[in-house]
Amino acid sequence: MFYTNTFIIFFVLFISACSTKQYDKNFKQISQANLKEISFDEINGFYEDDLELAFNVFKKSCMKAKRYKLFHDVCEKSNSDTNAKDFFIKNFTPYMLYSKNNKNIGLITGYYEPLLYGSKIKNNRYKYPIYKVPNDLISVHLGSIYPKLKDYRLRGKIKNNKLIAYEERKNIKYKSNLEVITYVDNKIDLFFLHIQGSGKVKLDTGEIINIAYANQNGRKYFAIGKYFIKNKLIKRKNISLQSIKKYLYEHPFEVDKILNLNKSYVFFSQSSKSATGALGVELTAKRNLAVDKKYIPLGMPVFINTNNPQNRQDINRLMVASDVGGAIKGEIRADFFWGHGKEAEHLAGLMKEKGTLILLIPKK
Repeated sequence: MFYTNTFIIFFVLFISACSTKQYDKNFKQISQANLKEISFDEINGFYEDDLELAFNVFKKSCMKAKRYKLFHDVCEKSNSDTNAKDFFIKNFTPYMLYSKNNKNIGLITGYYEPLLYGSKIKNNRYKYPIYKVPNDLISVHLGSIYPKLKDYRLRGKIKNNKLIAYEERKNIKYKSNLEVITYVDNKIDLFFLHIQGSGKVKLDTGEIINIAYANQNGRKYFAIGKYFIKNKLIKRKNISLQSIKKYLYEHPFEVDKILNLNKSYVFFSQSSKSATGALGVELTAKRNLAVDKKYIPLGMPVFINTNNPQNRQDINRLMVASDVGGAIKGEIRADFFWGHGKEAEHLAGLMKEKGTLILLIPKK
């Protein structure tokens, strides 16, 4: 991802604290956060969860995660184990995630796979392009030169033998060398496709194609929700996908100005798969998370305790970290994948919940 559905980056009031020393030096390479070992009996809802489904999602993630040393052995064991509960208890140790301030409550948002409407041929209705990766976009993996920067990329273009910043969002449309996958009929929905990082487009021929994240222009992501709050256009407590879209549709002459505040721009590819996360496997609705890799490695089983944003019911379930996002930054921070369709869009748009995250770290 992948970009994800977070419209506002702000600090929430964390409500729990712990004075116990949590950090285990053995896990510095796994997480930069504080970790406190707990027992499975202390995980609220662990034994009541559908662990068989969680086990199947974990095994699917192993198609890519087993290339990491951390998961190689446990992924091999998953091929022969048949009892999900026993598998997790025998092979993992739970660790509660804490912030540097010894808080274990963080922000959980949501994302989904949108459906747009488009055409391969540009016309008066279908006129907003979904672009492929430009030929002049350069991506430099800094880890190949500086191992400590393995999680960072430098993006730009070459001009006069120098690497300079790539065009920001408002100027991308003036480039003449970009190849189009398809055109869509709604630039607001297209903007949120950039946020989600993948989606589907139903063409005027009736065909449905999958659109997947391919690269990004290197500009920093800006959550436009902050603009609405700062200018008192939408109250903080009411900020959501729904309220932002409503304002944009009601103020069409402000749309470009507001969308261009986010200088980041995403380029896509056409894919044979549905929504696929940064780990490289197709996402499972309500069982995959987007995370900050500095604190939660991709492929890691994560038990989440949070709430459904609509009915306030508890969400206590074992998920797998399979994705990342430009706005998903921080020790206790995750984006909950709701799937596709109108209900998924609705719930993802509403979700700004407090929650705890428990890593299931493979035993040595």
